[in-house]
This record gives sequence, C-alpha cells and structure tokens, in this order.
Amino acid sequence: MTALVLATRNPHKVREFERLLAPRRVLALPDSVVLPPEDGRTFEANALPKARAAAAGTGRVAIADDSGIEAAALGGAPGVFSARYAGQGASDEDNLRKLLSEAPEGSPLAYVCVIAYVDPETGEERCFEARCTGRLAGKPRGAGGFGYDPAFIPDDGEDSRTMAELSDAEKDAISHRGRAARELLAWLTD
Repeated sequence: MTALVLATRNPHKVREFERLLAPRRVLALPDSVVLPPEDGRTFEANALPKARAAAAGTGRVAIADDSGIEAAALGGAPGVFSARYAGQGASDEDNLRKLLSEAPEGSPLAYVCVIAYVDPETGEERCFEARCTGRLAGKPRGAGGFGYDPAFIPDDGEDSRTMAELSDAEKDAISHRGRAARELLAWLTD
C-alpha cells in the first residue's frame, strides 16, 4: 500500500488525515519542500499546485487539500481566503470573530474541501471535492476541532452541537474533509 505525502505544515490537518486515510500511511512534508502560495481563485487551483510541489520535491505520491468555509450571507466569502479572512497572519480566533461579526446567526454555511492527488511516476492527477452544509451558531461552542468549527452547526448533525462539540468520529463521518477523503480512498482501492 503506497504511503501518501501530505502537502501541509498544519499539524491539525496532519492528525486529521492520518485518521481519515487509515490504514494508508500519511507522511509528513519534509521541511526542504517549498510549497507554492495559495493564490488560486478556487479550492482546486490551490490544492493541485501544492500536491504537484510535494510530489516533485519528494518523488512520492502526494496529496494536498484546500478547504474553507462559504457563508451564503457574504456571497460565499471567505471561501479560498478562509485561513486569512481577518488578514495575513490572523489566528483561527481572529477569523472566526470576523465571520461572527459579519454573518447573521443561523445563516447558511458550507464547508468545502478539495483533495488533489499527484503521482510523479505516472503523471496521474485527480481532484476530489466534497461539502458539508450547516448554519452559523450565535457564539463559539466546544473545545474540539479548529478553525471555524466552534461556530459551525452541521445540517447532518443529530442535534444543534457545533463541529467543535462533536467527537472526532462524529465529525469525520459528516465533514467536508472526511467525505473527500472517503472519495479518495474509494478511488485508490478500485
């Protein structure tokens, strides 16, 4: 079973992908590999160049994701700018605070994830996109998850808990990243 290099330096994403892609092995991106800037207009346009850079830099099959949140009340913002919504170098808390100040409580949200796959040996490239819809909580709740999870109430949830109040297993079953990872795994095992 081929190990996959994950093109990220985000430790939250590394842990999440290790869970989501088990039993496949996920390898950390070596410090020597330089990732391109995320300056694309779509999630795919950001994910694919990162996977290509990781594959070229390691000679191994690589995956990369780009994900974010889209608020209907904000015309789909922050979208691809989710990680820097409150400005360059903003913390998760800063970004969440900005979203809560701009979008009304209860308004529709969607988490979007694109996972790009690149095999440097065969040249094969593939992208997998998935979504998780929900609504905005009035204030952050929960200690799990990261990013916008404390204010995202998923439509697929059995109650009104935020993503940050769900167990890892509950979150993985319905999240955008979990869905995209299952599509990738299904394709890899075909």
